[in-house]
Amino acid sequence: MYIEVGGTRYSADEIRAGAWMAAPGLSANARAALDFTQAWLRGDASFAVRTSGSTGDPKPIHLTRQQMEASARATGAALGLASGQVALVALPAHYIAGRMMLVRGCVLDLEMLLVEPAGDPFADLAEGAHIDFAAFVPLQLQTLLDVALVASSDSCFPEDTARAFRYRRLLDGMRAILVGGGPVGATLETQIAQLAAPVYHTYGMTETATHVALRRMNGPDATGRFAPLPGVAIGADARGCLHVTGPMTGGAMIQTNDLVEIHRDGSFAWLGRWDNVINSGGVKVQVEQVEAAAAQVAADQPELGLARRRFFVAGLPDERLGQEVVMLVEGPPLDDDQQSQLLWALGQELPRYHAPRRLLYLPAFADTTTGKIDRRQSMASLHQA
Repeated sequence: MYIEVGGTRYSADEIRAGAWMAAPGLSANARAALDFTQAWLRGDASFAVRTSGSTGDPKPIHLTRQQMEASARATGAALGLASGQVALVALPAHYIAGRMMLVRGCVLDLEMLLVEPAGDPFADLAEGAHIDFAAFVPLQLQTLLDVALVASSDSCFPEDTARAFRYRRLLDGMRAILVGGGPVGATLETQIAQLAAPVYHTYGMTETATHVALRRMNGPDATGRFAPLPGVAIGADARGCLHVTGPMTGGAMIQTNDLVEIHRDGSFAWLGRWDNVINSGGVKVQVEQVEAAAAQVAADQPELGLARRRFFVAGLPDERLGQEVVMLVEGPPLDDDQQSQLLWALGQELPRYHAPRRLLYLPAFADTTTGKIDRRQSMASLHQA
């Protein structure tokens, strides 16, 4: 294995020896990645990783070397990764998703290209670069596809078309693409369906050393269900919330607050967070299902102005209903006609009491350190406004 950073390759022996430490111009992320890899190669037995804070306050999690190695091997087996293949490491090295890309590289003997965890992970790649395997957050993959799919549009700028063909070649040439760390909207899922390379939506968390299940998003095997990785056992508690056990959990059962529907073939459909339920007029409304419907409306009717806006659904106190369903939208308010048409469209798409009754706006949402919407802080900002 080796890691290439900014055109310089570091072998395993060079990383162990700290040959990169005096290199000028390395970013903080690159140094963190090489520092972690050095610790892995020298055989450290455990590693502390902070959670992202998307479902609670960030906290340190301690994972053993055995858990992380088991996760890497299970991913390699599920995706058919092999020694000598090239992996793009485009996620922050301080968090589990980026660190596990490095672990996979070490354990599976991959050649790693390390780039900055930016919105466009291809921006600084060499012209003739080839990639076999990569993991992205939804925003990164959306950015890449927005460029790559220009090749099939009526762009009048030759340089845009050339860049589009290059990005499309890189994406379609991969053996596997992972996307995780957040929900995949309807627009992105439609774009993913146009790719030749297999794309998988991941389910997992820091405590399980990233994903424990994968969902194929394109091709003839596309599905709405997640299939557990080899060696992972699943079940549900009395609430219907998933629990997982496997080598990447150290054999311990980890109970989640994720509502799921488990199928007889061992796969499961993710329904949403148990703690993201709004009780409106005695009806239990699952936030994620409303957001998925809103994303579909936004994709199908871009004239309503929501297609490229961030939004989320929440419950606010209401004297009559207990809680009313509202949608918070980032940025300036939509015009009156758009608002009316959007609320009507959502009412047609969703059952009674599930559709948002109002649209509320914030200039900018609060984000977690990993770039996800921090719902609690954003709601607090709304109340302070």
